[in-house]
Amino acid sequence: MTATVTAIMDAVRQQGDSALRDFSMRFDGVEESVVGPGKDWPLRVPHEVMQAAWETLDAALKDALVAASRRIRAFHQAQTASDVIYRGPDGEELGITWRSLRRIGVYAPGGRAAYPSTVLMDVIPAQVAGVDEIVLVSPPTKETGLPHTLVLAAAYLTGITEVYRVGGAQAIAALTYGTQSIPPVDKIVGPGNIYVATAKRLVMGSVGIDSIAGPSEVFIIADSTAPAALIAADLLAQAEHDFEAGAVAIVPSTDLADAVEAQLTRQLTDLPKREICEAALEKWGAIVLADSVSEAVEVANRSAPEHLELLVANPETWLPRIRTAGAVFLGVHSPEPVGDYYAGTNHVLPTHGSARYASGLGVHDFMRRMSYVSYEQDTLRRHAPHIMALAAAEGLHAHARSIAIRMDRGEIT
Repeated sequence: MTATVTAIMDAVRQQGDSALRDFSMRFDGVEESVVGPGKDWPLRVPHEVMQAAWETLDAALKDALVAASRRIRAFHQAQTASDVIYRGPDGEELGITWRSLRRIGVYAPGGRAAYPSTVLMDVIPAQVAGVDEIVLVSPPTKETGLPHTLVLAAAYLTGITEVYRVGGAQAIAALTYGTQSIPPVDKIVGPGNIYVATAKRLVMGSVGIDSIAGPSEVFIIADSTAPAALIAADLLAQAEHDFEAGAVAIVPSTDLADAVEAQLTRQLTDLPKREICEAALEKWGAIVLADSVSEAVEVANRSAPEHLELLVANPETWLPRIRTAGAVFLGVHSPEPVGDYYAGTNHVLPTHGSARYASGLGVHDFMRRMSYVSYEQDTLRRHAPHIMALAAAEGLHAHARSIAIRMDRGEIT
């Protein structure tokens, strides 16, 4: 896998747009009859095409996307980044100030599935942060040579105008190194398949990334008050994401476990993605017995799941005990799909236990902290002996001279 991705990225680095077009034809099945003859068809999607994609949506879906985008924007606007100013006893002023990133790239999947909600979740926080330039890349479909209509429509709704029909590892390479058509970015966000994830891992350091996301996962902690039908429905909601999705319920009794299993069998019968759900549950699904909610919480804290549902009585009382989860959903009326689409919190979350040290995507991910120091002469004079002593101890004599020369204690020879 790594060798294949490396070869793709090297080709883009050396050949630029030409390699991107070749890979679109090779990997995405785009034919010249769709994009036009020759090898110089434009990679950028015209704004009027995005507008047309939006206009094809039915009114109900438009209303849902508009309402969701407003809620996402409102919640993220509450994530203010405040400057810090510290004035010390000797007249020094120290501070932290925030700056938005200049240019970021958003990867939007468009192969087996297209997720307009992910476009909103990635683009809107960057806009709230004040990012100057936001570019979106998404693979072209075989039929049109353009990204999926839902992706284009969601991009149009956000107001971004720089969208390119390129996907896969080659898109990550283009965003990192730049091509004739696509200027490089400072950070790349957005989910993708294993080729995209591998490419992001390889370029990390040359460019910022959000994370290397794995398959989605949910832990459901339930007590005797939770209906088995709801537990099963929420397990299946996670399992239908992917053959590798994880879905685990932690329950207090064998009676509830048996009831959940029976509900899973019943609810699977009419699901369009039954095959995916069954494969995911077979490989990564489980119903676990715990003696108490407290024990279940400890299991969840050790596992650090992406999503954690608390289908228990008085769920808010357990929230302070949760230390490691990407997002927590409190009570039977707050299922995980609410967060996926509409509540306003971000659904781009840490997976595979990375919630032990990582957080979900937010406004701060599109900003960086910058510290500053302001000394007056008297302040420097007071602090000079200590600074020079520390520099000398580390053998950094030019550091010490930088201070001494300002105190009329040193000479340049």
